[in-house]
Amino acid sequence: MADLYRIFGAEMSPYSVKVRSYFRYKEIPHQWILRNADSQAEYETSAKLPIIPLVVTPQGQGIQDSTPIMDRLEEFHPEPSVQPDGEVVRFVSALIEEFGDEWGNKWMFHFRWTREVDQVASAGRIARMRAPKASDEELAHLIAQVRKRMVERLWFVGSNAVTSMQIETGFRAMLELLERHLDGRPYLFGGRPAYGDFGLWGQIYQLWTDPTAGALIEGSAPHVLDWVHRMLWPRPSGAFENWATLAPTLMPILRDQVGGQFMTWTLANETALKHGDDEFAARLGDKVWIQKPQKYHARSLAMLRKKYADVADKTPLDAVLEQAGCLGGLRA
Repeated sequence: MADLYRIFGAEMSPYSVKVRSYFRYKEIPHQWILRNADSQAEYETSAKLPIIPLVVTPQGQGIQDSTPIMDRLEEFHPEPSVQPDGEVVRFVSALIEEFGDEWGNKWMFHFRWTREVDQVASAGRIARMRAPKASDEELAHLIAQVRKRMVERLWFVGSNAVTSMQIETGFRAMLELLERHLDGRPYLFGGRPAYGDFGLWGQIYQLWTDPTAGALIEGSAPHVLDWVHRMLWPRPSGAFENWATLAPTLMPILRDQVGGQFMTWTLANETALKHGDDEFAARLGDKVWIQKPQKYHARSLAMLRKKYADVADKTPLDAVLEQAGCLGGLRA
């Protein structure tokens, strides 16, 4: 037990299952602990922020935030590698991880808390996990509380009357692009999972578990569905591919989704935070996006820019990022 890590998380947290999948792939001994009333006291001894996942190392150190958790664990458990060969593909993997964490979360949260059928299903699942011994009356009260609180948070992740159709249309477009890219390859970057897989999968796995989005995935994207299942217990089945073989189906994802949607939004969000705006609007294609600024994302964008700055030879990478519409934002 001396080498055992502890992961405090929840099955309905995309960032928790992302980290758990990473631990499973690395075959790092760990204990999965549901954060609820029973584990709260133990959680609070190591958590600095009230977020999950929390990973507690065998030495008793707490680490939070899914990407820094993976970055730290990579130092101690470098094999099997989740870093593709070559600086271009390696950075694209990091970019897609950030895209999944930040933009994919908008799809997930919107579909989970917009329609009544998804609200009821999700609030019920959360309530039962938090209070498995609750009476029927207590459970009904907790379900109503969870549902109300989460629905009220839709605006803060960018889901509102203006953006609702954009989010759903964007997810359907991404599903089509991802289905094409995963036709014939088990993971996003070839025969083994990379950072980008874990970040994007955490959100799409959650979408799959909910009624409306789950029906879209199961009904129209069999390759994506296979990937969703595969990433629960990922195993290497080959090598990473190079950019030349990935580009035909990965560049459309970068250009249409990462550059055309996410990068434009994240720069507008950054500007709004600098100006202290309570709300901002950005033009994504021919549509206007409006929401409240997301403070945390400025930090994760800075982390991504640091990874870009650390690339030794940027010439081939810059050509890819320019084509994808991401270069200017990363150089800022």
